[in-house]
Amino acid sequence: MGIDLNGSHVPGNKGSGPSAHARRWRPAAGRRLSAVGIILVVLSAVACTSAGGSGPGVSASASSSAAASSAVPSSAVPSSGAASSLEQQYEQVVSRVLPSVVQISTSQGSGSGVVYDARGDIVTNAHVVGTATTLQVGLASGGKPLAATVTGVFASDDLAVIRVQAGAGSLHPASFGRSASVRVGEIVLAMGNPLGLTGTVTDGIVSATGRTVSEGQGSSAVLISAIQTSAAINPGNSGGALVNLAGQVIGIPTLAAADPQLGGAAAGIGFAIPSDTVTSIAAQLIATGKVTSSGRASLGITAQTVADTSGQPAGAGVVAVTPGGAAARAGIQSGDIITALAGQPTASLAALQSVLAERKPGDRVQAQVSRDGTESTVTVTLGSLTS
Repeated sequence: MGIDLNGSHVPGNKGSGPSAHARRWRPAAGRRLSAVGIILVVLSAVACTSAGGSGPGVSASASSSAAASSAVPSSAVPSSGAASSLEQQYEQVVSRVLPSVVQISTSQGSGSGVVYDARGDIVTNAHVVGTATTLQVGLASGGKPLAATVTGVFASDDLAVIRVQAGAGSLHPASFGRSASVRVGEIVLAMGNPLGLTGTVTDGIVSATGRTVSEGQGSSAVLISAIQTSAAINPGNSGGALVNLAGQVIGIPTLAAADPQLGGAAAGIGFAIPSDTVTSIAAQLIATGKVTSSGRASLGITAQTVADTSGQPAGAGVVAVTPGGAAARAGIQSGDIITALAGQPTASLAALQSVLAERKPGDRVQAQVSRDGTESTVTVTLGSLTS
């Protein structure tokens, strides 16, 4: 295993810096929990069984709208011919890709998936699969659902592959594009089954690329190089397709931002796992059921957040160290508390996970470690996260 970093999370509390400990911290035996981190905004995973919503929009007054309209030159308004051409592009993309988007149902809820190949492999989110071992796949064309089994799961990237047991000939594999070529401002369509409404399509643009986003709510996944989009992503969209106007899947919609003030989903802020990550992880899961080359850095520890005497997060407490892993080679032991990594404070396990998400295997970093109240600094050569 790579960095399990399976530890508890203190949601919504960044805490203060580490404090001195008079006695050695002892890890709770046998506890393996999930690491999460808050990177950009407070986020809620668009889990297939969760309820969704969006906060109220801000509308301009009639006078300001009229002023803005009069200020727009006529050359900026698309002609009816241009509008018709764009509409035709939308229609062509939807008719081409939507048959490749399926609905995945388990005893825990439902989500979406994208047909990966002609053998019946379907890629989706790990949180859509959950703990299910058998699943039902509903096709966009309707008909009797197909039975499927889980091929492999890589929770760190929130990705999974399932395979239909029979009827693969009725599936339509999607075409995957290169997410490295995605441009901000590019028009995209999100296809999936939000709120159980099969074959739903929403549109928007690529709002940003290269986001590092923690899923939160008990998930260990921290998305790297995520695509931010204004296309609406609602519960049930998870595992579906984010598609460009060339009809290529460039991402897997996974979560929406949550508004910390309103408590619901923030309108127009969703995130998708980039297709380059999807194809790399899916190929490994299909081949062996496991991931051996994730491109993600690992410390090789199981950890949990520890608190100081005032109850504030004070670091990532090491519960167990993987023999021969990065931490073990650096001399880090069970019971140590990691308070900083690569020059960044790690007052919680979430913070440590976030720092690691921005590093690569083989990076040499400094780790600040507290042992029996004594602080020391060690050099760690990070390993590779595997499943």
